[in-house]
Amino acid sequence: MIEKIFYLDTVDPMMFFGVNNSNFSILKNSFPKLKIVARDNIIKVIGDAAEIKLFNEKLKEVILYAEKFNSLPPTTVMDMMNDKSIDTTGKTEVDFIVYGINGRVIKARTKTQKDLVDAIQKNDLVFAIGPAGSGKTYTAVAMAVRALKHKEVKKIILCRPAVEAEESLGFLPGDMREKLNPYLQPLYDALQDMIPAKKLEEMFEENTIQIAPLAYMRGRTLDNAFVILDEAQNATHNQLKMFLTRMGERAKFIVTGDITQIDLLDKSKSGLAKNLPLLAKIKGISILYFDAKDIIRHRLVKDIVEMFESITPVKKTEK
Repeated sequence: MIEKIFYLDTVDPMMFFGVNNSNFSILKNSFPKLKIVARDNIIKVIGDAAEIKLFNEKLKEVILYAEKFNSLPPTTVMDMMNDKSIDTTGKTEVDFIVYGINGRVIKARTKTQKDLVDAIQKNDLVFAIGPAGSGKTYTAVAMAVRALKHKEVKKIILCRPAVEAEESLGFLPGDMREKLNPYLQPLYDALQDMIPAKKLEEMFEENTIQIAPLAYMRGRTLDNAFVILDEAQNATHNQLKMFLTRMGERAKFIVTGDITQIDLLDKSKSGLAKNLPLLAKIKGISILYFDAKDIIRHRLVKDIVEMFESITPVKKTEK
Protein backbone atom coordinates (compact mmCIF):
# COMPACT_ATOMS: atom_id res chain seq x y z
CA MET A 1 0.00 0.00 0.00
CA ILE A 2 1.32 3.42 -0.91
CA GLU A 3 0.06 6.98 -0.63
CA LYS A 4 0.24 9.59 -3.37
CA ILE A 5 -0.79 13.25 -3.46
CA PHE A 6 -2.15 14.96 -6.61
CA TYR A 7 -2.59 18.72 -7.00
CA LEU A 8 -5.19 20.50 -9.13
CA ASP A 9 -3.03 23.52 -9.93
CA THR A 10 -4.19 24.18 -13.49
CA VAL A 11 -7.98 23.86 -13.21
CA ASP A 12 -10.72 25.32 -11.04
CA PRO A 13 -11.38 22.73 -8.28
CA MET A 14 -15.10 23.62 -8.17
CA MET A 15 -15.42 22.85 -11.87
CA PHE A 16 -13.29 19.72 -11.53
CA PHE A 17 -15.21 18.20 -8.63
CA GLY A 18 -18.56 19.15 -10.14
CA VAL A 19 -21.89 20.22 -8.65
CA ASN A 20 -22.43 18.35 -5.35
CA ASN A 21 -19.12 16.55 -6.05
CA SER A 22 -20.72 14.71 -8.98
CA ASN A 23 -17.49 14.40 -10.97
CA PHE A 24 -15.48 13.37 -7.92
CA SER A 25 -18.04 10.68 -7.07
CA ILE A 26 -17.68 9.20 -10.56
CA LEU A 27 -13.91 9.23 -10.18
CA LYS A 28 -14.05 7.52 -6.78
CA ASN A 29 -16.59 4.90 -7.83
CA SER A 30 -14.41 4.00 -10.82
CA PHE A 31 -11.57 2.97 -8.48
CA PRO A 32 -13.23 1.03 -5.62
CA LYS A 33 -9.89 -0.53 -4.57
CA LEU A 34 -8.43 2.87 -3.75
CA LYS A 35 -9.09 5.17 -0.83
CA ILE A 36 -9.53 8.63 -2.37
CA VAL A 37 -10.05 11.80 -0.35
CA ALA A 38 -9.98 15.42 -1.49
CA ARG A 39 -9.64 18.81 0.12
CA ASP A 40 -9.42 22.14 -1.70
CA ASN A 41 -7.12 21.47 -4.67
CA ILE A 42 -5.49 18.33 -3.21
CA ILE A 43 -6.43 14.71 -3.90
CA LYS A 44 -4.89 12.01 -1.68
CA VAL A 45 -4.94 8.42 -2.91
CA ILE A 46 -4.01 5.29 -0.92
CA GLY A 47 -3.76 1.81 -2.41
CA ASP A 48 -1.88 -0.55 -4.69
CA ALA A 49 0.85 1.03 -6.85
CA ALA A 50 -0.53 -0.38 -10.12
CA GLU A 51 -4.02 0.88 -9.34
CA ILE A 52 -2.70 4.32 -8.42
CA LYS A 53 -0.79 4.44 -11.71
CA LEU A 54 -4.03 3.78 -13.62
CA PHE A 55 -5.81 6.44 -11.53
CA ASN A 56 -3.05 8.92 -12.38
CA GLU A 57 -3.50 8.28 -16.11
CA LYS A 58 -7.25 8.84 -15.90
CA LEU A 59 -6.79 11.93 -13.74
CA LYS A 60 -4.43 13.46 -16.32
CA GLU A 61 -6.98 12.78 -19.05
CA VAL A 62 -9.73 14.52 -17.09
CA ILE A 63 -7.50 17.49 -16.21
CA LEU A 64 -6.40 17.96 -19.83
CA TYR A 65 -10.03 18.08 -20.95
CA ALA A 66 -10.94 20.60 -18.22
CA GLU A 67 -7.95 22.79 -19.09
CA LYS A 68 -8.81 22.91 -22.78
CA PHE A 69 -12.57 23.38 -22.64
CA ASN A 70 -13.04 25.21 -19.30
CA SER A 71 -15.85 22.74 -18.75
CA LEU A 72 -16.23 19.23 -17.31
CA PRO A 73 -19.70 17.64 -17.65
CA PRO A 74 -20.30 14.50 -15.54
CA THR A 75 -21.21 12.59 -18.71
CA THR A 76 -17.74 13.30 -20.10
CA VAL A 77 -16.06 12.09 -16.90
CA MET A 78 -18.16 8.93 -17.01
CA ASP A 79 -17.19 8.30 -20.63
CA MET A 80 -13.52 8.75 -19.77
CA MET A 81 -13.77 6.29 -16.90
CA ASN A 82 -15.46 3.78 -19.23
CA ASP A 83 -12.77 4.23 -21.90
CA LYS A 84 -15.22 5.68 -24.40
CA SER A 85 -13.85 7.84 -27.18
CA ILE A 86 -13.89 11.54 -26.27
CA ASP A 87 -13.70 14.33 -28.85
CA THR A 88 -10.79 16.47 -27.66
CA THR A 89 -10.16 18.09 -31.03
CA GLY A 90 -12.47 20.95 -30.10
CA LYS A 91 -15.72 22.23 -31.49
CA THR A 92 -15.38 22.96 -35.17
CA GLU A 93 -16.41 26.59 -34.87
CA VAL A 94 -15.21 29.01 -37.53
CA ASP A 95 -12.80 31.69 -36.27
CA PHE A 96 -12.45 30.02 -32.87
CA ILE A 97 -10.06 31.78 -30.47
CA VAL A 98 -10.39 30.14 -27.05
CA TYR A 99 -12.87 28.29 -24.84
CA GLY A 100 -14.49 30.45 -22.18
CA ILE A 101 -16.39 29.61 -19.01
CA ASN A 102 -18.50 26.43 -19.23
CA GLY A 103 -17.01 25.57 -22.60
CA ARG A 104 -18.36 28.69 -24.32
CA VAL A 105 -16.69 29.25 -27.68
CA ILE A 106 -15.00 32.67 -27.94
CA LYS A 107 -14.54 33.57 -31.60
CA ALA A 108 -14.17 36.48 -33.98
CA ARG A 109 -17.65 37.62 -34.99
CA THR A 110 -17.01 40.22 -37.68
CA LYS A 111 -14.58 40.52 -40.58
CA THR A 112 -12.52 43.17 -38.81
CA GLN A 113 -12.32 41.04 -35.66
CA LYS A 114 -11.07 38.16 -37.85
CA ASP A 115 -8.53 40.53 -39.39
CA LEU A 116 -7.41 41.52 -35.88
CA VAL A 117 -6.87 37.87 -34.92
CA ASP A 118 -4.81 37.36 -38.07
CA ALA A 119 -2.81 40.56 -37.49
CA ILE A 120 -1.95 39.56 -33.90
CA GLN A 121 -0.72 36.19 -35.09
CA LYS A 122 1.53 37.79 -37.70
CA ASN A 123 2.75 40.94 -35.91
CA ASP A 124 4.16 41.78 -32.50
CA LEU A 125 2.67 45.29 -32.44
CA VAL A 126 -0.94 45.85 -33.47
CA PHE A 127 -3.22 48.89 -33.18
CA ALA A 128 -7.00 48.35 -33.13
CA ILE A 129 -8.87 51.63 -33.59
CA GLY A 130 -12.63 51.99 -33.50
CA PRO A 131 -15.84 52.76 -31.63
CA ALA A 132 -17.15 51.31 -28.38
CA GLY A 133 -18.80 47.92 -28.73
CA SER A 134 -16.84 46.85 -31.81
CA GLY A 135 -15.10 44.02 -29.95
CA LYS A 136 -11.54 45.26 -30.36
CA THR A 137 -10.66 45.01 -26.65
CA TYR A 138 -12.56 41.74 -26.12
CA THR A 139 -10.82 40.12 -29.09
CA ALA A 140 -7.43 41.34 -27.86
CA VAL A 141 -8.04 39.86 -24.39
CA ALA A 142 -9.15 36.55 -25.94
CA MET A 143 -5.93 36.40 -27.95
CA ALA A 144 -3.93 37.15 -24.78
CA VAL A 145 -5.64 34.31 -22.90
CA ARG A 146 -4.98 31.95 -25.82
CA ALA A 147 -1.30 32.92 -25.93
CA LEU A 148 -1.01 32.27 -22.19
CA LYS A 149 -2.78 28.90 -22.45
CA HIS A 150 -0.52 27.87 -25.34
CA LYS A 151 2.53 28.96 -23.31
CA GLU A 152 3.52 31.47 -26.01
CA VAL A 153 3.93 34.08 -23.23
CA LYS A 154 4.46 33.87 -19.49
CA LYS A 155 2.20 36.71 -18.42
CA ILE A 156 -0.56 39.09 -19.47
CA ILE A 157 -0.21 42.79 -18.62
CA LEU A 158 -3.22 45.09 -18.82
CA CYS A 159 -2.61 48.83 -18.97
CA ARG A 160 -4.81 51.89 -19.31
CA PRO A 161 -4.41 55.64 -18.81
CA ALA A 162 -6.16 56.78 -15.63
CA VAL A 163 -7.20 60.08 -17.13
CA GLU A 164 -9.92 61.02 -14.64
CA ALA A 165 -7.46 60.75 -11.74
CA GLU A 166 -4.68 62.39 -13.80
CA GLU A 167 -2.50 59.31 -13.14
CA SER A 168 -2.37 60.23 -9.41
CA LEU A 169 -3.87 57.13 -7.84
CA GLY A 170 -2.28 57.27 -4.40
CA PHE A 171 -5.22 59.02 -2.74
CA LEU A 172 -7.67 56.31 -3.77
CA PRO A 173 -8.37 53.52 -1.20
CA GLY A 174 -7.17 49.93 -1.63
CA ASP A 175 -4.30 48.23 -3.45
CA MET A 176 -3.33 48.92 -7.06
CA ARG A 177 -5.98 46.60 -8.48
CA GLU A 178 -8.72 48.25 -6.41
CA LYS A 179 -7.54 51.72 -7.42
CA LEU A 180 -7.64 50.78 -11.09
CA ASN A 181 -10.88 48.78 -11.07
CA PRO A 182 -13.01 51.64 -12.44
CA TYR A 183 -10.63 52.08 -15.38
CA LEU A 184 -9.99 48.42 -16.19
CA GLN A 185 -13.48 46.98 -15.71
CA PRO A 186 -13.97 46.20 -19.45
CA LEU A 187 -10.78 44.12 -19.36
CA TYR A 188 -11.90 42.35 -16.17
CA ASP A 189 -15.27 41.59 -17.73
CA ALA A 190 -13.57 39.94 -20.69
CA LEU A 191 -11.21 37.91 -18.49
CA GLN A 192 -14.13 36.71 -16.34
CA ASP A 193 -15.78 35.34 -19.48
CA MET A 194 -12.70 33.26 -20.27
CA ILE A 195 -11.07 32.15 -17.01
CA PRO A 196 -12.82 30.58 -13.97
CA ALA A 197 -13.07 33.02 -11.06
CA LYS A 198 -10.82 31.15 -8.63
CA LYS A 199 -8.16 30.50 -11.26
CA LEU A 200 -8.28 34.14 -12.34
CA GLU A 201 -7.74 35.29 -8.76
CA GLU A 202 -4.75 32.95 -8.45
CA MET A 203 -3.29 34.38 -11.66
CA PHE A 204 -3.55 37.89 -10.24
CA GLU A 205 -1.95 36.82 -6.96
CA GLU A 206 0.91 35.08 -8.81
CA ASN A 207 1.37 38.05 -11.18
CA THR A 208 0.65 35.85 -14.17
CA ILE A 209 -1.91 38.53 -14.98
CA GLN A 210 -0.85 42.04 -13.99
CA ILE A 211 -2.47 45.44 -14.15
CA ALA A 212 -0.73 48.78 -14.26
CA PRO A 213 -1.65 52.41 -14.84
CA LEU A 214 0.23 53.80 -17.80
CA ALA A 215 2.32 56.10 -15.61
CA TYR A 216 3.70 53.07 -13.72
CA MET A 217 5.14 51.44 -16.84
CA ARG A 218 8.18 53.69 -17.00
CA GLY A 219 11.49 51.87 -16.56
CA ARG A 220 10.11 48.39 -17.24
CA THR A 221 11.18 46.03 -20.01
CA LEU A 222 8.40 43.58 -20.79
CA ASP A 223 9.68 40.19 -21.99
CA ASN A 224 7.60 37.06 -22.67
CA ALA A 225 4.42 39.05 -22.17
CA PHE A 226 1.16 39.82 -23.93
CA VAL A 227 0.56 43.50 -23.19
CA ILE A 228 -2.68 45.38 -23.88
CA LEU A 229 -2.93 49.16 -23.69
CA ASP A 230 -6.64 50.00 -23.67
CA GLU A 231 -8.20 53.45 -24.23
CA ALA A 232 -4.93 54.59 -25.78
CA GLN A 233 -6.55 57.74 -27.20
CA ASN A 234 -6.12 59.15 -23.68
CA ALA A 235 -2.34 58.66 -23.71
CA THR A 236 -0.22 61.72 -24.49
CA HIS A 237 2.58 61.70 -27.06
CA ASN A 238 5.23 61.07 -24.39
CA GLN A 239 3.16 58.39 -22.65
CA LEU A 240 2.59 56.50 -25.88
CA LYS A 241 6.29 56.68 -26.74
CA MET A 242 7.18 55.47 -23.25
CA PHE A 243 4.74 52.55 -23.49
CA LEU A 244 5.81 51.36 -26.94
CA THR A 245 9.48 51.40 -25.94
CA ARG A 246 8.79 48.98 -23.05
CA MET A 247 8.61 46.15 -25.62
CA GLY A 248 11.01 43.32 -24.85
CA GLU A 249 11.89 39.94 -26.36
CA ARG A 250 9.04 37.56 -27.26
CA ALA A 251 6.41 40.18 -26.44
CA LYS A 252 3.09 41.04 -28.09
CA PHE A 253 1.80 44.59 -27.74
CA ILE A 254 -1.82 45.40 -28.62
CA VAL A 255 -3.01 49.01 -28.47
CA THR A 256 -6.74 49.74 -28.61
CA GLY A 257 -8.46 53.09 -28.74
CA ASP A 258 -11.18 55.30 -30.13
CA ILE A 259 -9.84 58.62 -31.39
CA THR A 260 -13.36 60.08 -31.43
CA GLN A 261 -13.59 59.72 -27.63
CA ILE A 262 -10.55 61.54 -26.27
CA ASP A 263 -11.05 62.44 -22.59
CA LEU A 264 -7.96 64.62 -22.22
CA LEU A 265 -8.73 68.23 -21.37
CA ASP A 266 -6.62 69.25 -24.36
CA LYS A 267 -7.61 66.76 -27.04
CA SER A 268 -4.70 67.84 -29.24
CA LYS A 269 -2.35 66.16 -26.75
CA SER A 270 -3.56 62.67 -27.68
CA GLY A 271 -0.47 60.77 -28.81
CA LEU A 272 -2.52 58.12 -30.59
CA ALA A 273 -4.33 60.46 -32.96
CA LYS A 274 -1.13 62.34 -33.76
CA ASN A 275 1.18 59.39 -34.34
CA LEU A 276 -0.96 56.79 -36.14
CA PRO A 277 -0.01 58.07 -39.63
CA LEU A 278 3.70 57.86 -38.73
CA LEU A 279 3.42 54.44 -37.07
CA ALA A 280 1.63 53.09 -40.15
CA LYS A 281 4.85 53.57 -42.14
CA ILE A 282 6.87 51.19 -39.93
CA LYS A 283 7.21 47.66 -41.26
CA GLY A 284 5.95 45.04 -38.80
CA ILE A 285 3.26 47.25 -37.27
CA SER A 286 -0.36 46.50 -38.18
CA ILE A 287 -3.15 49.07 -37.79
CA LEU A 288 -6.80 48.03 -38.09
CA TYR A 289 -9.84 50.26 -38.10
CA PHE A 290 -13.18 49.12 -36.73
CA ASP A 291 -16.43 50.90 -37.58
CA ALA A 292 -20.16 50.72 -36.92
CA LYS A 293 -20.47 47.44 -38.87
CA ASP A 294 -18.40 45.73 -36.17
CA ILE A 295 -20.61 46.77 -33.25
CA ILE A 296 -22.23 43.77 -31.58
CA ARG A 297 -24.08 45.52 -28.74
CA HIS A 298 -27.71 46.67 -28.83
CA ARG A 299 -28.86 47.50 -32.37
CA LEU A 300 -29.29 51.17 -31.39
CA VAL A 301 -25.57 51.52 -30.59
CA LYS A 302 -24.67 50.98 -34.23
CA ASP A 303 -27.07 53.73 -35.33
CA ILE A 304 -25.77 56.10 -32.65
CA VAL A 305 -22.14 55.56 -33.67
CA GLU A 306 -22.96 56.06 -37.35
CA MET A 307 -24.69 59.33 -36.47
CA PHE A 308 -21.65 60.65 -34.58
CA GLU A 309 -19.26 59.45 -37.29
CA SER A 310 -21.25 61.42 -39.86
CA ILE A 311 -20.56 64.55 -37.79
CA THR A 312 -16.86 63.87 -37.06
CA PRO A 313 -15.61 61.29 -39.59
CA VAL A 314 -12.47 59.36 -38.68
CA LYS A 315 -9.58 59.72 -41.12
CA LYS A 316 -8.11 56.29 -41.81
CA THR A 317 -4.45 55.61 -42.52
CA GLU A 318 -3.21 52.93 -44.86
CA LYS A 319 -1.88 49.80 -43.15
